[in-house]
Amino acid sequence: MKVDVTKNLKRRRYETEVNGYTAFIEYIKAKNAIYLTHTEVPVQLEGNGVGKAMVIEVLKVLKEEGSRVAPLCPFVAAYIKENREWVSLVADGYNVG
Repeated sequence: MKVDVTKNLKRRRYETEVNGYTAFIEYIKAKNAIYLTHTEVPVQLEGNGVGKAMVIEVLKVLKEEGSRVAPLCPFVAAYIKENREWVSLVADGYNVG
């Protein structure tokens, strides 16, 4: 699945809309990293790969920006752990295993 992700500055989250439902990844921007804190996919979209597709697109955006990532969200951390090509984005002091 491919999704388009937009950055909602007011709500401090990356969002995607699929079939009228909004899925998102919340973030906190700090000096040294972007903390990805929570991923939420509506129950109506679960099991369709929306969360994974969102993580991929958000990581692409952050890589393009030259940002480092602190994956506090277990879903994001697990994705990075399983897809080692993203480990280089992980901020110093954080480990995904």
